[in-house]
Amino acid sequence: MSRHVCFVVYSGFVLLDLSGPLEAFSNANRVSPSGYRFTVASMEGGLIRASSGLEVATEALDVVNTLDTLIIVGAPAVPTGPWVMPMATAIRRMSSRSRRTASVCTGAFVLAESGLLDGRVATTHWNYAPQLQARYPSLRVDGDRIWTEDGNVWTSAGMSAGIDMALAMIEQDLGKEVARTVARMLVVYYRRPGGQHQFSSLLDFDPGSDRIRTALSYAREHLRDDLSVERLADVAHMSVRQFGRVFAEAIGVTPAKAIERLRIEAARPLVEDGHQSFEEIARSCGFGDADHMLRSFLRVFGRTPKEVRRIARQVEGNDKSGRR
Repeated sequence: MSRHVCFVVYSGFVLLDLSGPLEAFSNANRVSPSGYRFTVASMEGGLIRASSGLEVATEALDVVNTLDTLIIVGAPAVPTGPWVMPMATAIRRMSSRSRRTASVCTGAFVLAESGLLDGRVATTHWNYAPQLQARYPSLRVDGDRIWTEDGNVWTSAGMSAGIDMALAMIEQDLGKEVARTVARMLVVYYRRPGGQHQFSSLLDFDPGSDRIRTALSYAREHLRDDLSVERLADVAHMSVRQFGRVFAEAIGVTPAKAIERLRIEAARPLVEDGHQSFEEIARSCGFGDADHMLRSFLRVFGRTPKEVRRIARQVEGNDKSGRR
């Protein structure tokens, strides 16, 4: 069975958004008679320059016929320009003859412009999730997801998340064993589930709203304290309902998820350091107890604190061995 995968690129695209999923599908061909074949396409065809400066040869979109999977790659910033609408129109037309349509990172903006994300759950790089939601209110953006599948439309977060999405597609097509083998060949984890959180650095995040900035600053300085939505809304001098809405628009996640993330980011270096017990770390970072911290680590990292500490020790041991 032939599975034609077409990657759509444009000037300034991110090379890894193309090469990561492409390598995953290509390795699947080595593992199983999967029949994936590939086309890299652009609006006019010819050489297209990536953000890194490298050029990639492409075919014109209008000559691409039979399709299995259509993937729009991302760029370092939100795609803009007069070319976006014609490309979105072409993608909508092509999607009608493809089994599934997908985007990587900010490619979701082109996909949203096509209307294919209307009424669907989608994701993109966490930094652009609020902008995607504001620009396209008809879709539901989950800025915490690694990848999403809603019907036959898929979206993924930035960079390596495109590989996670490709592995999920390979699993759908060929089964878990093939996808697991491909992950090993690529030396990546098999596989971060779509619901796993993007690990964005909220410690460095600077929202546009002064009130939300004040609430985040307060939260960073009072991780051990009660950080309920009511308390944060009071700090921001807003009603609870208004605070929740404005916070989600500015950050891309709910206040509860953001607080969990802040605590996780504070706890992780302490867990990796290994000098404190998990109970001590949990109390100092506001989790209350080690069980609560364990559940948060599983949600965010897909690993327990014990596993995170063990991996850190293994890496440190390898570094020491390499220096001998």
